[in-house]
Amino acid sequence: MSNEVHGTVRDRLRRSRQRYTSGRQALVDLLLAVGRPVTITDLLESGAHQSQSSLYRNLAILEQCGVVRRLPSIDDLARYELDEELTGHHHHLVCTDCGRIDDVTFSDDLEASLSVAAERMGRDHGYRLDAHHLELMGVCGDCHDG
Repeated sequence: MSNEVHGTVRDRLRRSRQRYTSGRQALVDLLLAVGRPVTITDLLESGAHQSQSSLYRNLAILEQCGVVRRLPSIDDLARYELDEELTGHHHHLVCTDCGRIDDVTFSDDLEASLSVAAERMGRDHGYRLDAHHLELMGVCGDCHDG
């Protein structure tokens, strides 16, 4: 999967006249390894070998090229994840205490039902939906137990 992801990222950057530098490749590898939306601090703690300013700059370029998605959170810290076209469709569990976001996937049957309901809701309100994302809010295990 990693080679496929890197090929797609390289193509998206090239279309925007950006280079796929070793720093950007390492950042994509780190986002793949972490496997959930993360803050800049999370990336630094997970072994990013770039300065904070380089991370912000590279994430901004990757976001502009459709490689990374920036998720706002309840704690005002942006969290970043690879675009789901690179990793697969998923939804999020969001901790209302600490702001942590975890990826979750639903069974095929539940996802199909959700898609039908979302399409119907969009149609009822005059929308043509392109995608859907569900965020489930609650308190994570670390905050609940802490």
